[in-house]
Amino acid sequence: MKRREFGKIVGLNVLAMQLLPSFAVAESLKVPLGVCNHSLRSMGLNAQQLIEYANDQNLDSVLLNTLNPFTSLDRSFLSGLSKNANRNDVSIYVGVGSISERSTAFSNRYGSAEELLIEGIRVASIVGSPIVGCRIGSFEDRYSPGGIEQHMEAVIQVMKAVGGKARDAGIKFAFENHKGDLRSEELMKIINETGTDICGVLFDPANALWAMEDPMIALEVLGSHIICTSVRDVAIWGTEEGAMFQGTTIGKGILDFPHFSEILSRLCPGVPFHVETISNSARPIPYRKPGFWDGYPELHTTEISGFLKLVNNGTPLTIEHPPAGMSQKNYDISIQQTELLSSVSFLREECNGGLKKY
Repeated sequence: MKRREFGKIVGLNVLAMQLLPSFAVAESLKVPLGVCNHSLRSMGLNAQQLIEYANDQNLDSVLLNTLNPFTSLDRSFLSGLSKNANRNDVSIYVGVGSISERSTAFSNRYGSAEELLIEGIRVASIVGSPIVGCRIGSFEDRYSPGGIEQHMEAVIQVMKAVGGKARDAGIKFAFENHKGDLRSEELMKIINETGTDICGVLFDPANALWAMEDPMIALEVLGSHIICTSVRDVAIWGTEEGAMFQGTTIGKGILDFPHFSEILSRLCPGVPFHVETISNSARPIPYRKPGFWDGYPELHTTEISGFLKLVNNGTPLTIEHPPAGMSQKNYDISIQQTELLSSVSFLREECNGGLKKY
């Protein structure tokens, strides 16, 4: 499947449901399978190396969640990268990171937020990415002056400012729920006010949990607006201060990925699973601590009932350490590769994932 054919899958799948026999329909509902560069962060792979890795593993796509993995942004280099990926039927999805200049996550390496998005559109156009992934930053932005609303207003304005360039390029902004910064209703507000013709969702179910949502309910809320994903499984459990959660290999945590796959293939045909495993690193959600709710001034406790049920039913995980004689970096590389490939296998075997034979 060539990279620019993903957008055609929507119509083809509808046609398949109407005209083809059941066995062919099942094949058409396969979910493309890819890798996010952050999965192999300790290896420090650049864009070319990640594409080669994806090809070696018979994956369909790569997600580069910032421009940093590109060793050059010159047109000639990007065109060569695109041709190499296209020869191997590997689609490239491009992200630019934070576009809220008030966020501590924002980098001015490429100029203003508007200039960053313009550069993202240019890069995406050359390499054939259907999206430019972007985000606010992290849960800490909820506690900055003006709260999360100031960041939401800022990103809406910057996307609108360059919306014409995105339309002309046939590219959509894929806005991510990142590190607990946004709940699904807030994400939908950004999408709707920016315009669904130029903006959709980059959905990360584990980050929905970070924002005190049941990820499967968030999936239903965001539904057909999802145009890209970054996925991993997760475990969560209660603590004295609230909860602790930790990423896991897909199939080893609490998320129902077969159900996720069914919804994604039905509502968002052609949208890939980009595996972004992040494990062995527990994160707190201290909702019992004084001051925590300052970041959620409009949120009622009844709105987190699904999340609390997951917390109450959870089982703690422990942090693993490298064996004697192995460095932390080498241990991390080993874990990251193992968990990525195990996650890919689960998605292939249990979730109708992957378009290529393996």
